[in-house]
Parts: sequence; structure tokens; C-alpha cells
Amino acid sequence: MTGDFATSGTGPVPDVVADGLRVLFCGINPGLLSAETGHHFARPGNRFWPVLHRAGLTPRQLRPDEQFELLEYGLGITNVVARPSATAAELTRDELREGGRRLAALVERYRPCWLAVAGIGAYRTAFGEPKATVGRQARRIGGTGVWVLPNPSGLNAGWPLAKLTEEYGRLRHAAEGPAG
Repeated sequence: MTGDFATSGTGPVPDVVADGLRVLFCGINPGLLSAETGHHFARPGNRFWPVLHRAGLTPRQLRPDEQFELLEYGLGITNVVARPSATAAELTRDELREGGRRLAALVERYRPCWLAVAGIGAYRTAFGEPKATVGRQARRIGGTGVWVLPNPSGLNAGWPLAKLTEEYGRLRHAAEGPAG
């Protein structure tokens, strides 16, 4: 990892990104608590931080206020859409598509090995791929591989903690291998 890193994005929650990351995680958009605190995945019921640790991506479970420590592990985080909302369902298709363009530009600038979008519906709309499934995608952005992860929200009952951890672990294994 080299060069500068971003400490602010286009909204109330800063991008945590640097050149040459192993994985740039991407949430859908900040929830209201995240917007209030300035920390990604800040709601206590969100499973993002526990899953990162359980999947072996971080050596301990980080708290949302420790988000910049992700850079030490070659990880970063951003959102498809910067506008906060109570639920992602409040976002428009146009916002998601514009977010996909912004995200592609961010990836082209910082060149992470992997972009990991946490939310299949947001990915499908943002990138115009209505049949995409969870896992490694055929799409590449420059030299960056793309992976779609399940949304770690506690409301995503279809993905219990063990299944989330397994899927994030698949990404970890890919990120340990050759780039994207």
C-alpha cells in the first residue's frame, strides 16, 4: 500500500481508502447512525465488523470508530451512495447508478486488488447486472477484481453469521492469492 489515502468522501462518512489495498469494501449507503457518528457500519446489530474478524480479514474485531485501522491490514471501505438514509430502500435507481460510476472512478484511482460490494441488489443496479449473484464476478474495473458479498445488516436474516463468515472467508482466500 503506497501513496495518499482519502479521509473524506462526498458525504458524512469518510472513505477509508489508499493506493494498492488488498480489498476495498463497499457498503450500500450510510445508515442514520453512521452519518451521525461518521463511522461505517455503526449500528450495533450490523455484523460487518464481527464478520471481518471471524473470516480472518482482521486479527481482532474492530469497532466502527477504529475504521482507519483497516488500512493497516490492506483493507478499506466506502459506499456506493454517500447519502444517508434509514434504509437502503429509500435510494433511487439513479442514485445507485451514479454511485456505481463514482465507485468505478475511485477504484481506477486507488487500484485495490479487489472491490467487494456488500449488497447484491445495490450491485445489480449500480453496475447494470440484474443477474449477478454473490461471489466473484466476471466484471473487472481496470486490474481490480470484483466480488459481491451479502449485506451484513442484522436485518438480512437470509444470511446467518456463519454463512456470512464463510462467504467473507472465500473473499479472504481470493485476496491472499494473485491479484484480482
